[in-house]
Order: sequence, then structure tokens, then C-alpha cells
Amino acid sequence: MTNDKILIIDDDQELTQLISRFLERNGFEVEVEHSGDQALERIESVRPDLLVLDLMLPGTDGLSICRNIRPVFPHPIIMLTALDDDIDEVTGLEVGADDYLRKPISPRVLLAHIRAQLRKRGNLEAPVENATIRVNNGSLLIDPSTREVIQNQTKLMLSTAEFDLLHTLAKRAGQIITRDQLHREIFNMEYDGLDRSIDIRISRLRKKLGDDPREPVVIKTVRGRGYLLAP
Repeated sequence: MTNDKILIIDDDQELTQLISRFLERNGFEVEVEHSGDQALERIESVRPDLLVLDLMLPGTDGLSICRNIRPVFPHPIIMLTALDDDIDEVTGLEVGADDYLRKPISPRVLLAHIRAQLRKRGNLEAPVENATIRVNNGSLLIDPSTREVIQNQTKLMLSTAEFDLLHTLAKRAGQIITRDQLHREIFNMEYDGLDRSIDIRISRLRKKLGDDPREPVVIKTVRGRGYLLAP
């Protein structure tokens, strides 16, 4: 049984009641907040291990909440939306969401995604993964034990999925890793050939790592094959 704490921020009271009961029966502690304006305070007070965040909320919207909390919230964020719009999904991932699900969603599907996100976090925190990785002539340090990334003595703020992606690339620095391999390791599912989640996170990582066309590229794209992190 898990003792992980889940905070659900969604104004649909019937849905949150249904999901809460289901998650609690599966061993989770669950807190619920229905107002976007109170979200940041609840996140700070509850200190959840995972956040389920609706896109459309009364008051402050989910994208704004995600953008504001991401720099100080190191745990997974799963965003929900009733809108069938790829632009919203891309925006959600760009502001730091780790997963993105469309409503209506069954509690079982949400549970599977929650477990997958928490399992990834647990796997990366296992002792066998705790060695600090140094790449790019030692200018980039990745510490799985603290989930910190230091570049040129400056700490970078990464989302859970961004850290997982960088750590996966760093463990095999200098090797090409396909999108399918990255998808399996980051999302615990096969790549369907259409999902842009990996590409979006690669783009975000490049921005945070400060890739410059005039400088050596840290993350390289190998056309038709995948990505590699320069050793």
C-alpha cells in the first residue's frame, strides 16, 4: 500500500469525489481543492507527492498555476482538460506538466498514470541510480539522489519529466536513444509515432541548458534516429 499524497485541483465536485474515493481505496491520501485562486496555498500546505490539475478552473487557470508552481514544486504534475485542442496540450507541457490527459477520464486510467509517474520518481531515487553524472567536460552535473542539475555552478529548475529525460540521456551520453526508447523510459508506454511530448521536453531542456547555435550543442538531434547527449 502506498502512503503517497495526491492533491486534486478541479472544480468538478462530482468527478473529484469519484476519483478521491477510488484513489483512497487504492491506498493514496487525497486532498481536493475546487478554486484556482486557492491552489497555490493548498499546494504549499498539503505538500503533495503528485498534483492532478485541471486546465479550466474558476479564478486562476491551471496553466498559470502550473507555470507559477513549477520552479518550486519538484513532484509530478498531471494536467486534465475537457478541451480537445493540441495547442492546450503543448502549452501544458511547455509550462512544466509531466503528463496530460483529456476528460472524460476513468479513475482507473488516471490511477495508472499516477502510478507510472510515481514509479518513475521511485526508480530514479533507487540507490543504484544515485551516482552523480558529469557531462560536457564536467560543466553539467546531474545528481539523481537530490534530483538536482547544476550547469556551470548554477542550479537549473527542471520538471519531473524534464529531469527524467535528461537523466536518461546522460546515463547513455554519446549514444543515440530513439524516441520509442525514451517514451518507454519516461512514460512507461510505447511511442505511437505522433506524440510530441518528447520533442517538446527536448526543446524545453535545450532552452534551460542555454543551447546556442554558436556554441557546442548539448542535446543533439540525429535525424530519423533519435537524440543523444554530447559526452
